[in-house]
Amino acid sequence: MAKRRSWGGGGRGALAAAGCLALLLTACSAPLPQPGVSSLPAPTGTAGTSPAPMALLPPTMGSSAPGPEYGKAAGKPESTPSAAASSGPGSSAAATAPPVMAYFVMVDDGGRHGVRFGCNDSLVGSAPVGGAGDARLKAAISALLDGEQQPGGLYNALGGSRLTFLSGSFDGTTVTVYLAGTLKPGGTCDLPRVEAQLTQTALAAVGAIRADIYINGQLLGDVLKLK
Repeated sequence: MAKRRSWGGGGRGALAAAGCLALLLTACSAPLPQPGVSSLPAPTGTAGTSPAPMALLPPTMGSSAPGPEYGKAAGKPESTPSAAASSGPGSSAAATAPPVMAYFVMVDDGGRHGVRFGCNDSLVGSAPVGGAGDARLKAAISALLDGEQQPGGLYNALGGSRLTFLSGSFDGTTVTVYLAGTLKPGGTCDLPRVEAQLTQTALAAVGAIRADIYINGQLLGDVLKLK
C-alpha cells in the first residue's frame, strides 16, 4: 500500500516558523534612533512648524545713535558746552583783529598792485604800527595825516595838508570821522586820491560799509568840489 504523508505536526511547525519571521521583519523595519535627534514628541500647535532658536534669529536693527531723549530716559544729564570752550585762545576781538591798515597810492600803476582808480592809479594798503581796539580808527587815519611818504613807491596825497583827527564813531554800518585843519591837494589827480585814501582807510579800520568824513564841519565831497 502506498504510504500517506501526515501534515499535521509538520504544518504546526511551519506556522510557527512563519510567525517568527514576521516578528523579525517588523523589528527590522522600525526606524533606528539617530544621534543628536530628540525622540520627544513635537510640541502641540500648528502641525509642521516650530519656532526658530533665538540664536538663529536676525538681530533687530535699530538706530545707530541714541536720539535726544536717550539721556533723559536713562537718567543721564544732557551735555552742555562748557564755559571754558568759549574762552579759548582767539576769543578776544583784539587777538583776532587784523592789523590797522592805512591806504596809499601807487601813481600810474594801472591796478597792477591794488584797486585801480582816479588817474590810472592803484590804491594799496599798508600796515602802520600801533592801534588796537577803539583806537584803531584814530591810528589808521593819523597814519595818513602825519604826512609821511611810505616806502615802496607809495604816495600820500595828504602829505601837503595840515589836518588833525578830532573824533570818530561807528554805528555798525557807517563810520564817521571828524577832521580839522587845512586840506592842500597837490593837483587835480590828488582830489580822487585824497577821497580814496581817507574813505577806504576809515572803512577798513572798523569794518564799515559806508564812511562819512567831515573837514571843519563840511563833508569831504563838498570840500573837494571847492578845490
